[in-house]
Amino acid sequence: MLDGTGTSFRIWAPGRATIDLVLFDPASPDRELRRVRLAKQRDGYHAGSVSGVGPGALYMFSPDGEGPFPDPASRSQPRGVHGPSQVVDPSKFHWTDRRWRGCPLEDLVVYELHVGTATAEGTFRALIERLDHVRALGATAIQLMPLGDFPGDRNWGYDGVCLFAPARCYGTPEDLGALVDAAHARGLAVLLDVVYNHLGPDGNYLRTWSPAYFTDRHKTPWGDALNYDGNDSDPVRTLILENAAYWIRDLHFDGLRLDATHAIVDDRKGTHVLAEIADVARAAASEREVLVIAEDERNEARLVREVARGGLGLDAVWADDFHHCLRRIVAGDDEGYFADFEGSINELVRIVQKGWLYEGQISKNLGRERGSPAFDIPPPRFVHCIQNHDQIGNRALGDRLHHGLDLARYRAAVTLLLATPFTPMLFMGQEFATSKPFAYFTDHHDELGRAVTDGRRIELGKFRAFADPAARERIPDPQARETFERSKLDWTELDSSPGKEVFALHRALLTLRREEPAMAASARADFDVAALPGDVLVVRRRPRRLGEALLFVVALTGGAKAQLRGSRVAPPEGRKWELLLDTETFGGSKPAELDRDTLTLHGPGAVVLRARP
Repeated sequence: MLDGTGTSFRIWAPGRATIDLVLFDPASPDRELRRVRLAKQRDGYHAGSVSGVGPGALYMFSPDGEGPFPDPASRSQPRGVHGPSQVVDPSKFHWTDRRWRGCPLEDLVVYELHVGTATAEGTFRALIERLDHVRALGATAIQLMPLGDFPGDRNWGYDGVCLFAPARCYGTPEDLGALVDAAHARGLAVLLDVVYNHLGPDGNYLRTWSPAYFTDRHKTPWGDALNYDGNDSDPVRTLILENAAYWIRDLHFDGLRLDATHAIVDDRKGTHVLAEIADVARAAASEREVLVIAEDERNEARLVREVARGGLGLDAVWADDFHHCLRRIVAGDDEGYFADFEGSINELVRIVQKGWLYEGQISKNLGRERGSPAFDIPPPRFVHCIQNHDQIGNRALGDRLHHGLDLARYRAAVTLLLATPFTPMLFMGQEFATSKPFAYFTDHHDELGRAVTDGRRIELGKFRAFADPAARERIPDPQARETFERSKLDWTELDSSPGKEVFALHRALLTLRREEPAMAASARADFDVAALPGDVLVVRRRPRRLGEALLFVVALTGGAKAQLRGSRVAPPEGRKWELLLDTETFGGSKPAELDRDTLTLHGPGAVVLRARP
């Protein structure tokens, strides 16, 4: 922390007798300038203020003569996660977003992206050039995959080890500030994916400072859990809470997506650490709207229920049942967690009615109960998608939903996603049916890299398509630079078919979502969903006061004749249905036909009908 005459340094290392601050020459970073002994305090911290040390200074810490090692709360690692940390002045950046107030949850349309592959350059500055596209699309927020610095120069971000330091391969903290500021100038919120359940395996020095950062009382898929509830857990919580505040306060993010909250275990009495994270993030924002969203595989309604009603008070939660059921219907996936879904239209109707399917039933995939009832949770608190980084990149080849699908089915799936009052999330490139995959990629040292490559192929060998060793050889090597390069978007695809038509469909649907009064009404009482004969699904949206009702008719697998009679599909009294949008006019073959109360869909597709006098 800058203190006017220099910089104050502080680190928690209760079991260490001495901590020396080691300063390096910025002009020659391998050359050590001097060492300063920090004072050990009763609470286990070592601290000291060093005059003459300002922004740009390079430093490390040496515990009991070992190392030196980088600062676990470093704001910048210009030479990588094993190198010296850099002092950063957060007040140096000139913000222009004083009037920005954030994005309400009810208006949220998320555009998830990976900074390194969203543009050819793969930097924060280059991404600024694509913000106008996101705004023109109709999204209201971008969500960046994790930025905490990681080993190498390419990674998804979930191997991050420097929680406060934006990955140097994307740019500096000032470059990141410029991106956030530019997004706000265009009316876009910026959310950040943060990882508080584990650190990556390479460059993770937390145990150097104290073994109490982790606990073997709780296990995660990545090993011992972070210690949020055991002895000496207060400083661990402080590190994470300060990180949440840092992104909101110093870099003006509008919200956090908390990775894998099912792996954040806190059995301590009192306020759960997830609720604390939300409280701290909101307090750091001052007058701005801040959203805290969980990714959680448990279908746990408590996450988003109000604190006053026994919940943790988060704003929203990823609800993957929608994706899984829909993908089983349109693409036929039936292995792994897809085995928990029958893939019927009636099942999909139940998901759209509730937000998710599993409310305590036994999961065939997990072999135990999963989920909780969520009838009292408002629809915008559920985040739905038809693609995201996991559902693409965890596939063997990184293939996207539309890569193995008739585009008519894809257009119908897009329409259903954007028809409901749930919060929609898009993944970069889906809006123009990009031909590019999004593969899993890493840049670890050779030994770890081989283990990652071999482990991925063994894991994917459990699936039928890759049971044959020869087939597994087709799985892209995460360590190969080509795997990363092939995942970069090609923005020229926006200018040709099918990209321009698929983009136009997304834009038209998001325009309806923004401008139609019926789409603004987002309570459970404001919409109905039902199945019609012929595997047709309908979503009816009603305005609260002024405006006309809308009816979305979706055929995901084939053509059908839909009779628009009956309480759920008939127009309001004195009205008739008028064809407002037809997906087949966006690059399809044969448009739908509406003849009084009979709607004919000649193949997979969807239409939007508006009630008119």
